[in-house]
Amino acid sequence: MIAHLKGRSRALEAFGWTGRQAEWVALVCLHSGVFTRDQICDWLGIHRHTARRFVRDIVDRRLGAEDALEGRKVCRISARAIYRALGAEDIRHRRIASTEVLLRRLLSLDYVIGHTGQPWLPTEPEKVGAFEALGVDREILPVRVYRGAAGETRRYFPLKLPVALGTEAAVFVYADPGHETATGLHSWGRAHRVLWEAIRDGGRRVEAIAVVLGDGEFERAEKVLGNWNAPVRSPGRSPASGTGREIRREIDRIERAIRGADQRVIQIHGSLRGCLARLVELRAALPTAPSEAMIDGFTVWRSSRLSGGLF
Repeated sequence: MIAHLKGRSRALEAFGWTGRQAEWVALVCLHSGVFTRDQICDWLGIHRHTARRFVRDIVDRRLGAEDALEGRKVCRISARAIYRALGAEDIRHRRIASTEVLLRRLLSLDYVIGHTGQPWLPTEPEKVGAFEALGVDREILPVRVYRGAAGETRRYFPLKLPVALGTEAAVFVYADPGHETATGLHSWGRAHRVLWEAIRDGGRRVEAIAVVLGDGEFERAEKVLGNWNAPVRSPGRSPASGTGREIRREIDRIERAIRGADQRVIQIHGSLRGCLARLVELRAALPTAPSEAMIDGFTVWRSSRLSGGLF
């Protein structure tokens, strides 16, 4: 049993799928909506002819369709009834999407099916609910606002990339669909930075995973994530050295001590005048202080199932 599916695959028996096949369809619907024959062959351990029949059955029963992707085809599970049975009727995976989005979804699925033991949060409500249960304010979650005739709709974790939350660590996956620059990765990091800080403050590690296809994406991701994980520090720590976050915390501690006449903190700096001198020193150092690490670890993972051909 795959724990994060929470038994939802059993709801697919009504469509004729049981066991590992039902788990496969549930994984696809919840994490991508699309898959390739190489992926299903590898995960189920079946021959390509068997995979072809599986796809043909989905299309013939009008439960899905074949979409073109750079001259190849992928199978998209599109029947609303399937998503409704899984409790994910509002998920947008069943819709036609751009090449970039399809590649991102395929890469996301590829990582998940190789790591099904992770405590994944496959839907938007599960992600939001899990972090709110930790005391994280919804306002700091990544969000995109859509405006229409019916008003505003707020979509949290709008890229629908995999997120796992365990007792010791949170795992965030970025799938690079083949961008020629690191702009997308940097944007993803900015959207999550405040959330990651809250998670780390709460005592959990933050792990970032970049899923890529080619050498260029691999090297870019390794460089960017390495910088997020290990900020540069000067060899010798001056009295006002430290990361920007550490300095801001010390400024706040001293200011609160002055306002509250906390003699324990004041005596550390010799006197009230010593506290004021320390504040001047800290504020002067803040603009050039190295950034605090955003994450506690990272992996750049290359997809072998997709790099050799999509279908």
